[in-house]
Amino acid sequence: MQKITYASLGSLGEEFHHAFDQALKQVQTRLGATHPLFIEGKAKKAKAGTFTDTAPADTRVVLGKFQLASREDTRKAVASARAVFPAWRDLGWQQRVALLRQAAGLMTERQYEFAALLSLEVGKNRFEAIAEVSEAIDLILYYCQQIEEHQGYELPMGGPGAEQTRSLLKPYGVWAVVAPFNFPLALATGMAAGALVSGNTVVLKPASDTPFSGLCLFEALRDAGLPPGVFNFITGPGGTAGNELIANPAVDGFIFTGSKAVGLRIYHHFAHTTPKPCITEMGGKNPAIVMPSANLDDATEGVLRSAFGMGGQKCSACSRLYLHRDIYKPFLEQLVEKTRTLRIGDPTARDTFLGPLINAAAVKKYAGAVRLGRKRGRLVIGGSTLSEGKFAHGHFVEPAIVDRAPKDSRLFEDEFFAPVLAVAEVRSLDEAIQLANDSEYGLTAGIFTNDEQEQRKFFDKIEAGVTYCNRRGGATTGAWPGVQSFGGWKASGSSGKNALGPYYVAQFMREQSQTMIKRRGD
Repeated sequence: MQKITYASLGSLGEEFHHAFDQALKQVQTRLGATHPLFIEGKAKKAKAGTFTDTAPADTRVVLGKFQLASREDTRKAVASARAVFPAWRDLGWQQRVALLRQAAGLMTERQYEFAALLSLEVGKNRFEAIAEVSEAIDLILYYCQQIEEHQGYELPMGGPGAEQTRSLLKPYGVWAVVAPFNFPLALATGMAAGALVSGNTVVLKPASDTPFSGLCLFEALRDAGLPPGVFNFITGPGGTAGNELIANPAVDGFIFTGSKAVGLRIYHHFAHTTPKPCITEMGGKNPAIVMPSANLDDATEGVLRSAFGMGGQKCSACSRLYLHRDIYKPFLEQLVEKTRTLRIGDPTARDTFLGPLINAAAVKKYAGAVRLGRKRGRLVIGGSTLSEGKFAHGHFVEPAIVDRAPKDSRLFEDEFFAPVLAVAEVRSLDEAIQLANDSEYGLTAGIFTNDEQEQRKFFDKIEAGVTYCNRRGGATTGAWPGVQSFGGWKASGSSGKNALGPYYVAQFMREQSQTMIKRRGD
C-alpha cells in the first residue's frame, strides 16, 4: 500500500485515479439502503425509525438510511459491551493486537471504496479522502506497536528483600467513542483502536452527518474477527443516544472529538458522581505567522492548504494570519492569486480542490462570518455562497480572505469551521506571538521564518499542542501517527496527551501496583 499523507496530496498518479474511479462505481451500487444498529454483533432496528444520510454535494443523493437509536437501544449496546469485557480483557494483548492488525489489513484492501465513500459523505476531494483512509490504517498499526513495545504495559518495580512489585496498566471497561463528521473514519478508528487494543470494549456513535463511514469501520472490525459485542455501532441524535452514553453509569470512559460547546458539556456531566476518564478533543482558532525572511511561495502555499483545505472544516485549520508589515502586501497578493485558482465542485472529480461544506448550518455559519468580515474589515476575495447551476443542490461556498478587521474582533476569536481567513499586520514577532496566544484555544500554530532565533522563540513561547515551522504542506494542519502527535492545550483539549503520539494508548488504562512477598522456601 502506498502511504499517502496530507503533505503529499495532489502527487498521486493515474493508477490511483483509476482505482478511485472503479471504487466509486462500486460504492454507488450500495447507496440508498437502510442500515441497522449493531449490538452484540446482531443487526437491530430502532423503534423510532430512521434518518436519511445525503451527499452534501447533491442532497438529492441518498447515501443510506440509518437508525434513530433511543436511550433504551443505547443501554443495550452498553450492556453488550459490559458483558463481553472480561473475556476481551483476558484474551491478552497479543491476540488483541493480532485481531486489530487483521482489521487494518482489511481496511487496506478496501481503501479505495472507503475513500470514495468519504468523498460522497463528507465532501472531501479524492486526495484528502484517500489520505484519511491511510491515516486510519496507520493509527491502528501505531497503537498496536505501542502496546507491543511496552509488552502490554507491565513493568517490574523495585522492592526491599523478599518484596517483589510490578506495575500494570489495566483497561477500565466500556468506552463510549463519539466521532465527528470531518474525519469520520480516521478519528473514529483512532479513538476506538486505542480503547480496543488496551483491552476495553467500545460503543461507537458516529456523527449523524457521517454514519456510513462509521458503519464501514464496524464492518472491518467484525470481518477481522472481533468477538460480538466488543465493538457496538449505534446511530442517532445526541439528545437520546449521546445523552445516554454520558449518563449511563456502566460507561467507564468517554472519548469525544468535536466542538468546544459539546465537549465541555460532556466533560462536566460524564463524571459527576464518580471520577472517570473523559478525553475531549475540541476546537481551535489556529494562527500562522509569516516573517520577512520567509520563503513566500512556501508560506502562501502552506497557509492556503491549511485555511481552505476541506473548506476549513478542520479543528486545525488556519483561520488567523499574522503578517509582518515588511512582506504584508506581496504575501497577500500572492495568496489571493493562488486562491483564485482553486477549483470548487464535485468532490469525487479528480481536479477538484474544494468540495461542499457538510450541511446547511455550516453554510449559514460561513455566511455569518462573511457578513462580519464585510462589516468590520475588508473582504479581499471570495465570500459568496454558490447556489446556481452545478452548485444548486449542494452546500458550496467560496474561500474568503478578510483583512483590516480589528485584531480583537470575533473574526480572530470565534471558530467558524469554514473557509474564512482573517489577516492582520504585525510589527514584530513578539507582537505576533502575543496575538497568537491571546486565545482561549491552543490546538495548532505555525510560523514561516528562516531566522533561527525567531524559530526558537516561536517554539519556546507559542501556546499550542501542535506546532510547525516552514511547513509548505500545511501551515497549521497535517499530522501522522508516530510522526506528529496531535492534541490541544487550553480549551482545545482535556487530556494533555496527544493522539497519534507515544502517550496516547496508556490513557485508556489505569495503573495497579502488585506486591508479592516471597518467603524463604517459597
